[in-house]
Amino acid sequence: MSDDTYYNAFEISPVPSPGPDAVPPEPFRGIYGMPAFVNIPTTDLAASVEFWTLGLGFFELFSIPGTLVHLRRWAFQDVLLVAAESVPEQPPAMSFSFSGVLSQVDSLVEACRALRPDAVEGPRDTPWNTRDVEVITPENARIVFTAAKPFDPDTQEARNLEAIGITPPGEMPGDNERHA
Repeated sequence: MSDDTYYNAFEISPVPSPGPDAVPPEPFRGIYGMPAFVNIPTTDLAASVEFWTLGLGFFELFSIPGTLVHLRRWAFQDVLLVAAESVPEQPPAMSFSFSGVLSQVDSLVEACRALRPDAVEGPRDTPWNTRDVEVITPENARIVFTAAKPFDPDTQEARNLEAIGITPPGEMPGDNERHA
């Protein structure tokens, strides 16, 4: 692996740098070509919208009544709730993850548990330096809310990342100009 395999490109992401004072960006209401999104089938659009907005912090960007609701949180966090005849009886092993900041973890857990007491697992800390909350939505989708923890070079998580060539922003070789 060459020294310039990874480079700092944080400027293209709406996710703020991790830290105790990290402030989440405002909800993004612009229309853009979505580079990725998830379709979630639902048998009850209204109940799904309520959970996703009140529990997970999304907002309704637009809807096609009785057919589709386009939800969004930050830029590039798009979810399409689509009317369906049925949904899976069990959540799949696969999950959809979206980023937040640490200060949002507790309120998200409380809001989701208020709507569906048994829907939340965690929070738990990961070996890659995030705090994750797993939520099973009314549609039986497995959603993971993930927030980066502040980087501490003396932790096992930092050693895990360094072992695969990922160093903290500001320490990465090169710059984005070369890679754009």
